[in-house]
Amino acid sequence: MRTARTLGYRTVAVYSDADAGAPHVAQADEAVRIGTPAAAESYLKVAAILDAARRTGANAVHPGYGFLSENAAFARACTDAGLVFIGPPAEAIAAMGDKAGAKRRMIAAGVPTVPGYLGEEQGDARLTAEAEALGFPLLVKAVAGGGGRGMRLATSVAELPEALAAARREAMAAFGDGTLMLERLIPQGCHIEIQVFADAHGQAVHLGERDCTAQRRRQKVIEEAPSPIVTPAMRESMGRDAVAAALAVGYRGAGTVEFIVDRDLKHYFLEMNTRLQVEHPVTETITGLDLVEWQLRVAAGEALPLAQDRIRFEGHAIEARLYAEDPYANFAPQTGTVLHFRPEDALRPGVRIDAGIAEGGSVTPYYDPMLAKVIAHGRDRDDAIRRLIAALEDAPLLGVTTNGRFLRDLLDHPRFRSATMHTALLDEWAAGDEPILSQPRPTEAEWQLAAALFAGTPGWRSKGVAGFDLTLICGEERRTTRVGADNTAMELHLGDNGRLRYTRDGITRQADIHRDGDTLHLARGATVFVFREASPLPTTENRIDPAFARASVAGTVTRLEVGAGDTVIAGQTLAVIEAMKMEMRVTAGAAGIVAAVRVLAGTQVEAGAILVELDIEEPT
Repeated sequence: MRTARTLGYRTVAVYSDADAGAPHVAQADEAVRIGTPAAAESYLKVAAILDAARRTGANAVHPGYGFLSENAAFARACTDAGLVFIGPPAEAIAAMGDKAGAKRRMIAAGVPTVPGYLGEEQGDARLTAEAEALGFPLLVKAVAGGGGRGMRLATSVAELPEALAAARREAMAAFGDGTLMLERLIPQGCHIEIQVFADAHGQAVHLGERDCTAQRRRQKVIEEAPSPIVTPAMRESMGRDAVAAALAVGYRGAGTVEFIVDRDLKHYFLEMNTRLQVEHPVTETITGLDLVEWQLRVAAGEALPLAQDRIRFEGHAIEARLYAEDPYANFAPQTGTVLHFRPEDALRPGVRIDAGIAEGGSVTPYYDPMLAKVIAHGRDRDDAIRRLIAALEDAPLLGVTTNGRFLRDLLDHPRFRSATMHTALLDEWAAGDEPILSQPRPTEAEWQLAAALFAGTPGWRSKGVAGFDLTLICGEERRTTRVGADNTAMELHLGDNGRLRYTRDGITRQADIHRDGDTLHLARGATVFVFREASPLPTTENRIDPAFARASVAGTVTRLEVGAGDTVIAGQTLAVIEAMKMEMRVTAGAAGIVAAVRVLAGTQVEAGAILVELDIEEPT
């Protein structure tokens, strides 16, 4: 929308009920409601989007980088309705959208590909036989997949049945096509992708590579350009293969050709994303080009603005994806209201923040958990890392748990700084005891600051308050602090922007805070702590009753694994919830018999909702 306005175009936003207050709705010249929160009833409804274009007199559709952006039927429907689809032809989307078919094309074109099974026979017996022939570990992938959907890892034949079932189920829900392919996993590989652009006049160029190796569960976390492992010779070779891939399918517009690079720095084609990528800002930053402007110009029939020999790269750029998730609880998705988020506080030369949420907005379980992209550009990689860390520290989001502290720590981790990451490393850390995934705990100074804030007068000045004991809770910790004693005396000054300046022992520091009833959200650096005052009455707030299996997150109950009367053991899966592109298992906290199932499959539930009730087996 910013680019369209710069070029003199008017824009129309479409939105679901869940996004009525979203920034993109306010930014557009016009906006049209297209349905209820569920994506299938709004953003995936082709007829509703075409009707919005007709009613507003729009003559072009930009599909963004989610939902229908790689849907060939949608692209064709736009063209049939007389609308310009700001993307590749439907035929190119279909050609590359079929992951197995795309690999066949690449093999024919001489582009190196990862060994795998691309056959039409989809029975479990055939897939199992092919998997055993390929060897493990391997990936089960939906042929219509993308963005990590419909993809499962199997490290042994014993894991294969569940991987096949889960990939099919997720692929059917996301793409309406459960066809699968198998692909040998390249151990300790790096994910390198090439940005390509083609016009309607037979010209195609590449805009260099992006390194997306820092990912978990095959979802990208940090992206950078250029890649710290790619040599000029590799860039030329991969760029040549990527352009050939685009030309092979009559491509037009922006696209990304993804490669996996092994330990010997050999590259293999993975797939082509027939759309603009989430991480396109890092390419924009090092080239000085607006890729959305290129999209609009190519869609209008213009030739590419630059030839290959005129494309230049300057400096280094890194993007971090701010997700609504808890890295210290297996990256569980989070929902809630954004109480404080001031990205403008982090802006400085070389820093850009693209946010899809604003202060006061709600994070719902219906869509992807990405809230914002924080991008930093520097003269070199160290410059970019330093600026990005500062930006994450200066723009904390309060009210919803995010991965902000994890991103900050990952950027400063020796494995990232030395560019020795691989695509499975974060998952290995999650399965082990890597310190970066240990829950941060408040320091003594932060407990004292929180106590001073709870005890503070309306003017937020705690010095001189009569001494008394104050008991606070943060996470699973409880701490009693003597407020008003010499060791907690401090001056507190709160600005209009939620930024607190506090002085203790002659040193003035800063923090971001938000008081929400009896809860205090306190951010120092990129770390957010939530404190609340303990009740003076006896409470069971921290006790978990195993008789009630509750939803850990808000989402949709996709499967119920038990029925009334079933006998279960501790740790057994009772139900599966999908939220923000993730499946979360709800397990039995103790052995017993299912007394009641409180929900139906397909039901939308809130976090904490009781799903299954158990009669707990008494210990003998």
